[in-house]
Amino acid sequence: MAYILSFETSTQVCSVALHQEGILISSSEIHTSHSHSEKLTLLAQQILENAQIELAQIEAIAISKGPGSYTGLRIGVSTAKGLCFALQKPLISVSTLQTMAWEVRNLVFDDTILICPMIDARRMEVYCAIFDIHFKEILPISAQIITENSFEDLLKQHQIIFVGDGAKKCQNILSFQSNALFSRTQTIYPHAKNMGEIAFQKFKSQNFEDVAYFEPFYLKEFVGKKVNE
Repeated sequence: MAYILSFETSTQVCSVALHQEGILISSSEIHTSHSHSEKLTLLAQQILENAQIELAQIEAIAISKGPGSYTGLRIGVSTAKGLCFALQKPLISVSTLQTMAWEVRNLVFDDTILICPMIDARRMEVYCAIFDIHFKEILPISAQIITENSFEDLLKQHQIIFVGDGAKKCQNILSFQSNALFSRTQTIYPHAKNMGEIAFQKFKSQNFEDVAYFEPFYLKEFVGKKVNE
């Protein structure tokens, strides 16, 4: 039975989950910004203890590869790679946006509806992609500055449900288009608990990353801020 430990650190939510062949066994998360480096390994220890599983029993480590927070992704990937080296286990990467789409799949009952997860990238920019209900990529992952004309061609042909903190920010701009749908529940963030089935499929096909050379998918270059003295 393949146990996979998953880390999700691409946004303000820091989460860890344990799956057995794609089925969720245990998960834990925190919603406190700038605490990923302090809490990530503690969350992992907590869920392994809850599940009574030893670290040595883990068959692979899965990491959310981005896009998202530069610092958060660095912390998650560094931790995952360290465990892979120590345990001599393979590394699996999962698209952050695909993980978000997975969370809302049960909200979509019409196979013509598309899913557009969005991560806030400041101002009116978002990281986004568009998937069908089978998680086929309809619009590739990209950084988009949202205007009233965004996704206009697709919205003429399909209803699109927009989710994530980026969607919440853009709702007033996009909602005038009749085929633009928005979740009425809480804002959806990527969570490690939704990485299990995707990671397990990659495990079965041995779709692993090179632990030595793998880097997160930042999408945009990191730009540091100057601090006034």
